[in-house]
Amino acid sequence: MSKRERLAAYLDSQDLDSVWFARPNSFAWLTGGTNVVDRETDAGVAAVGYDGEDVRIVTNNIEADRIAAEELPDLEDPTVEQFSWHASSLGEAIAARVGSDERAAADVDVPGFDRVDPTSLRQPLTERDRERYRDLCRETAAAVESVCRELRAEDTEHEIASALRVALSARDVEAPVVLVGGEDRVQRYRHYTPTNAELGGYCLVSVTAERAGLHASCTRSVAFDPPTWLEDRHTTAARVETTALAATQAAAVAGGTAGDVFEAIQDAYDALGYDGEWENHHQGGAAGFAGREWIATPGHDAAVETPMAYAWNPTVEGAKSEDTALVTDDEVDVLTTTGNWPTTTARAVDREFELERPAVLGLDD
Repeated sequence: MSKRERLAAYLDSQDLDSVWFARPNSFAWLTGGTNVVDRETDAGVAAVGYDGEDVRIVTNNIEADRIAAEELPDLEDPTVEQFSWHASSLGEAIAARVGSDERAAADVDVPGFDRVDPTSLRQPLTERDRERYRDLCRETAAAVESVCRELRAEDTEHEIASALRVALSARDVEAPVVLVGGEDRVQRYRHYTPTNAELGGYCLVSVTAERAGLHASCTRSVAFDPPTWLEDRHTTAARVETTALAATQAAAVAGGTAGDVFEAIQDAYDALGYDGEWENHHQGGAAGFAGREWIATPGHDAAVETPMAYAWNPTVEGAKSEDTALVTDDEVDVLTTTGNWPTTTARAVDREFELERPAVLGLDD
């Protein structure tokens, strides 16, 4: 089903005349471009609306020419309507384009409008978005791995985070999440936001990268003089992640839910001797036009769609396994890979399923 067909079905099911998107990820989903100027605001500088027939762009006169020329690659001959930047707000401009007897919804607050949650509309991924995703994931992994190969034990977490942002930016990729944790902090915290601490014996590097609204996540582990338990915990995390991906595919085929996958994750931790480890950090979920379209929880009733991207990120104290994979009814294709990183074969728990997962990269101090 095309994006316009999904939107038409949504309008019909909700008895709406139009639906509008001003948040950056949903604007990107429908247009292929970005409406971001100021990253500290929830809404961008333009909105895209659909009324069952036409797609319309609304933005102020400052942005109209640029948006039309550079930020609408998925729209043919788009209608771009502008308002004076000093005379109105984006929300007011959207409202002005909806008749008093019409019902509309938006993903931002517009007086008199219903609120739309676009998460379900963005699933599953279209063929064009899957092609873009492959490029984004490959370039994200290349950037991360290029930085990781140059690490030294005396480097600080801040220095590595800066290098990651530069490597990603050089590939036209944004980095909404950059985590770098050295030996001490990754054992204490699951979200190792960078500090001036040195890496020490080993480190974890995790990013969520974004381009054209799509998000890719991956983690790599680099060791100089690692603790003896690192290999075991890394292997455990990789097996839990592999189990999650196998369970994702099975749930999609069977019409299952995120809760079904989460139960498989819990069982995998238990079987591998880490009962209750899942309680210390979220385990990930569906990816796409958000870092996570949804994060799985016990009993979670979100539908498991295919073809769709998933980024599961199990952790075991001081270790983590995470990549972005495209799951279809027929295969699980890990996208954040370059073929230039050492791997190890990870076997799912209680399932006939194996994947090559990134190993810990050993570097001389």
